[in-house]
Amino acid sequence: MLGLVETKREVVTKFDVVQLWGNDAVGWEYVGAEGASGGLLLMWDETIFKIGNCYKGDRWLCVEGELTNRSFHCAICLVYGAHTRNEKLVVWEELSFLSGLCQVPFCFMGDFNEVVKVEERKGATTLTGSAADFKSWIQDMELVDLDLSNRLFTWFRGQSCSRIDRMLVTLEWLEEFPDTRLRGGPRGLSDHFPVVMEAARVGRGPRPFRSLDSWFTHEGFLRMVKEEWRSLGEVRFLDKLKAMTIPLGRWHRENFGSMNMRIKKFEEEIKKVDDMVSNGVHDGTLEARRKALVSSCKR
Repeated sequence: MLGLVETKREVVTKFDVVQLWGNDAVGWEYVGAEGASGGLLLMWDETIFKIGNCYKGDRWLCVEGELTNRSFHCAICLVYGAHTRNEKLVVWEELSFLSGLCQVPFCFMGDFNEVVKVEERKGATTLTGSAADFKSWIQDMELVDLDLSNRLFTWFRGQSCSRIDRMLVTLEWLEEFPDTRLRGGPRGLSDHFPVVMEAARVGRGPRPFRSLDSWFTHEGFLRMVKEEWRSLGEVRFLDKLKAMTIPLGRWHRENFGSMNMRIKKFEEEIKKVDDMVSNGVHDGTLEARRKALVSSCKR
């Protein structure tokens, strides 16, 4: 299951979803953005999750169904929290009604635009009224706020840092997945760190072959493919495809071989800057350095 918040897309198409997911064995539902703000998208592997019902609000998207490999009925709700206290109260009330309607184990995930502890907002000394409301709602709903193992904050803007992205699950969910863990993925170019839930350790199978979109913009790529394809002669089509992985891999190393390493180095440097900001170090030089690193990483 993959949830994206703030898609900024009024309409999401099957083409968009397949491009993001990587294949067409994907189910999906979305809430369109209003202009250039908001937007929610949930995607799932159709061989694992079978949807039964879908519910939508302005700031949340919920799918109810079954994890077929475990015969586990559940609901997953993607949330984009409101900004004002009154609007937040409306969202919490809607989610409470939704939980009562479905009557199954629940996972709420997303950007809740709120903290529940003072230490989750850098520089804060007290909880705001809306934060207290949110904390009370979690307790009233008997939800478990999963600990984030490797991050203190999930959102950065200048010298402001907060942990506003989280996953909240019911006790029934944890009974089914007692080894559930939460970690922050690489932030990359976003203001937010992605939040990743791991319910069990998954073994890595054979590494699949992947192509890069950037190959097709390289002026020598298609010429190389044609030449290598012709040189293989009259053999079975599938055998030809398998054989092509060798010259493609060689060509990739010669033309793009250092790309992943360079991107990783930029991401590591960006993370160092973020860690310094998290620890209270901030000045104009750091901000300018991060912008320069992000720009280089994008390029």
